[in-house]
Amino acid sequence: MNKRLLLISNSTNAGEPYLGWCGEMIKDFAEKHNVTDVLFVPYAGVSMGYDAYEQRVAAVFDTLGLKIHSLHRADNPVEAVKQAQCVAVGGGNTFHLVYELWRLGEMKLIRERAEEGMPYMGWSAGSNVACPSLKTTNDMPIIEPERFDCMNLVKFQINPHYTDFFDPKHGGETRQDRINEFLKVNQDINVVGLREATALSLEEGKLRLIGRNNPLVLFKYNQEPKHYGLDSDLNFLL
Repeated sequence: MNKRLLLISNSTNAGEPYLGWCGEMIKDFAEKHNVTDVLFVPYAGVSMGYDAYEQRVAAVFDTLGLKIHSLHRADNPVEAVKQAQCVAVGGGNTFHLVYELWRLGEMKLIRERAEEGMPYMGWSAGSNVACPSLKTTNDMPIIEPERFDCMNLVKFQINPHYTDFFDPKHGGETRQDRINEFLKVNQDINVVGLREATALSLEEGKLRLIGRNNPLVLFKYNQEPKHYGLDSDLNFLL
């Protein structure tokens, strides 16, 4: 297994700078795989726009010793993916991200490069699209993609920003309720609830939870959720 993945739940924690909590994690991942240039995929950044998104990420990556090139500026996007040292997919709206990746013919190509061993990192929506589909996103379907299928770099679904917080004044579904609905109609797929300030690392065939001490929650159809911490063996998910 050659895949090198860093799948981050969130970019920002309350009261902390953008990508502040995971900056060293990104730097370590890049250094380990001799990455100095990163191809950034900004398509989830609907509200801020691609140019502003590129600038925001570039400002942080520069402090980490990394140079980024945004895919939306490439004269030949397909060739840019083929030549990339590393791909980083930013968070935002997952539906728009998936729409653009299929429309521009980049979904399968990024998957192929990552399967070959090109380092891949993503946060929030960028982690969600590493899964078999976008179906466990938290986002509003603001646009209809060609299909819901994603990169299938891992065989389970990620629910980024997972929380089991319940506001007694809120009458809607909890996050667990929504995941259970997914499992009701997708009974053979596991769902990882990835809490804030955590990430999944897949390197050298080993899947690990890294970051702060916030256990992930594993959901399986018709079973009680299970919690796994930083020292847990997660290779059974592969």
